[in-house]
Amino acid sequence: MPFSKKTSEFLECERWWILATMMYVGGFFGGFTFSVRGGVFCNAQTANFVLLAMALGNGDWAQARYLVIPITAYFLGAVVSEALGSSIKQYKFIRWDTLLIVIEILVVVILGFIPDSAPFQISQVAVNFICSMQYNTFRQADGIPMATTFCTNHLRQVGVFFTKGVRHSERAHFMRSLFHVGMLTLFVAGGVTSTMLCNRFSGRGVWFAVIPLGIVLFDLLYADFHKEKGELDRIPRGH
Repeated sequence: MPFSKKTSEFLECERWWILATMMYVGGFFGGFTFSVRGGVFCNAQTANFVLLAMALGNGDWAQARYLVIPITAYFLGAVVSEALGSSIKQYKFIRWDTLLIVIEILVVVILGFIPDSAPFQISQVAVNFICSMQYNTFRQADGIPMATTFCTNHLRQVGVFFTKGVRHSERAHFMRSLFHVGMLTLFVAGGVTSTMLCNRFSGRGVWFAVIPLGIVLFDLLYADFHKEKGELDRIPRGH
């Protein structure tokens, strides 16, 4: 169960509050792209595959060709995160998880400078790319499988463990269900915050995502340089 494991059992990048913060950021990105960058969600690719199928079925070849772009960006995000995650360990300086947060912060800063008149696809592809890397990198929270950029699996887990709790009358199952409810709540909170900020500041509202990302970065840097300095080659669970 979350919160009950010894701290040393998991790396800092696997702690529940790190994944919870990244869940909030995932919701923030969804609110950003939908509110002010074209009315689409870029956190996952199911919708793009459905749209691709519809475009092919309707003979809309231009739309089909465009949809290949975000799908490819998501694919490349997984490739890059997997390749760098394996290779950066040899330098024993910082973990890939930490470097990813640096990359996300840089992308967020750049996105805020993109004028609202620019093609929405620029921001959409960028968010596709970083969400893919985030999804592939942060996989478990205190040993519990996680997805920090979309909600489908969390909703399923709420139903699964609620049912198990009722069937077996075990508090542990209800607690696991509530854990996923909490993650869903944080995702929604990220979307709410992003929508309000983007309504007020337009595309520059995305800059506020630097705050939670900065908190995570500070904590992971401290772990890399001090608390877990001798464990930089240790592989997070789920990888």
